[in-house]
Parts: sequence; C-alpha cells; structure tokens
Amino acid sequence: MSSTVTYRKMVSDDVPAVYEIEVASFPVPWTLDSFYYEVHENQYAHYVLAIDADDTIIGFCGMWMVIDAAQITNVAVIEAARGRGIGEGLMREAMQIARLHGMEVMTLEVRVTNSIAQNLYRKLQFQDGGIRKGYYTDNGEDALVMWVNL
Repeated sequence: MSSTVTYRKMVSDDVPAVYEIEVASFPVPWTLDSFYYEVHENQYAHYVLAIDADDTIIGFCGMWMVIDAAQITNVAVIEAARGRGIGEGLMREAMQIARLHGMEVMTLEVRVTNSIAQNLYRKLQFQDGGIRKGYYTDNGEDALVMWVNL
C-alpha cells in the first residue's frame, strides 16, 4: 500500500467526487442525493475516503453502524488506483473505526462472481455467511453475505 495515501471521514464537499467514483464503479449506482443524505441525515452512516498525495479522492468505503453491528454499504476505488491496496486500506480503516464505536461484527454483501473482492474480504478474516438470491437488481445475481467479528 502506498504511503502517500491517507484516510479521512467524508464531508458534504466530498460528495460530488464520491458520486463520480460510484457511477464509474457500479452498474446501478446510488444517486447523488443519497450520498448527501448519508452525510447530513443518516446518523448511522460513516464514510471513509482514501486521499492521494495530490489531495484527490481515489476511493471510499461506506458503512452503517447500528447497535453493535457495522454494515458495509459500498466500497469503490478509481480504476487507475486499483491493485495498489487502496481497497484493503479502506476496509482496515473502516474496521478500526467500527471497533472504536463499539461495533462487535461487520457484515457486507458481495457479488458471487466478484472473486477479487471476496479474496480481499477473506484476507481480512471475513467468513461466508449465506447467499441472498437475486440481490443485485441489474442482472438478478446472487450476493454472498460475509461477516467478521471485530
């Protein structure tokens, strides 16, 4: 992982850049308004940003922390920065923040065909928890539910 990457919490001014990454990364992206809602209205939401040496947002990881569980909502890294450990750094940062907020478990859904992401999550000690049939609305693909004790 590059030492020039830093991590910080997303604020309102970051939303347009995060939205651009979202649109470039997912076939059914969240809306711009949904990210503003996450920052301003959702008391359970926390978004971690990866920032490069030029102060450019190159990735993000969102989660909802409710009672004692953190649910990863989305993780994305710009295409040019993939394969450099940015996603792992974002996940490790999110896991640390969740621990600091008293979360005991973290969960997520990942496409059953996304072996790259699954391998990262397994590296971080996530375990398979089950299948959500037809979870993804763009093509009806199943999601693998994964979880880890924090």
